[in-house]
Amino acid sequence: MTETRFHDLPDGRRIAYRLSRGAGPALLFLPGYMSDMVGGKVTAVFDWAVANGRTCLLLDYSGCGESSGDFADGTLSRWRDEVLELAESLLPGERIVLIGSSMGGWLMLLAGLALGQNLAGLVGIAPAPDFTDWGYDAAEKAELAAGRAIYQDNPYGPAPTPTYPGLWADGEANRVLQADIPLTCPVRLMHGQADADVPWDVSLRLAARLRSADVQVLLIKDGDHRLSRDQDIALLLGTVAMLG
Repeated sequence: MTETRFHDLPDGRRIAYRLSRGAGPALLFLPGYMSDMVGGKVTAVFDWAVANGRTCLLLDYSGCGESSGDFADGTLSRWRDEVLELAESLLPGERIVLIGSSMGGWLMLLAGLALGQNLAGLVGIAPAPDFTDWGYDAAEKAELAAGRAIYQDNPYGPAPTPTYPGLWADGEANRVLQADIPLTCPVRLMHGQADADVPWDVSLRLAARLRSADVQVLLIKDGDHRLSRDQDIALLLGTVAMLG
């Protein structure tokens, strides 16, 4: 089954997902901020999984893509719980490799901590843990702390990128880079050194905090934040193949 379906949560949220059944460990892709499951990297991973007989699950967070809800209500905790609900319902007891892009790289850490022994590995693509800490200046943080949304220039579209106070406060409460991260699975982190959105040293800081001894950071000197060129996607698919 590869068409879009919907999973209903008890509070009425409808989470859009696509699932391809095959061998494990299952691949679960977590998109970035304001992204959905039709992006180039997501689609490439899903198509690769189908072609290679691997289980793969995609989803749209609430307020994104085809899922119901208001994006302004979204938080890391809310989206993490949606990921875990779909994993529990659609991949019960299965070993899972989480693949997180940008903000999804933060979510994969939060979800991975909750998955426990079912976590088989992590693949981060320009992961952005703790972006509520380092991604805003003092004036922006003051606005958010006062309960007001802020809007930043968006290099990927005509409309500015919003950040809402609820997301910022929840992110501040879920920072992970200040202490040891008790994950021991294999981890692969890809980061472009020409990334204008997430400094590539974030991946180095994350690697240092992870308890796992099996951590590799792949730096792409001319790679931007999206890492969506053909050669970047080939590197991603090769990384996923070796990890699973």
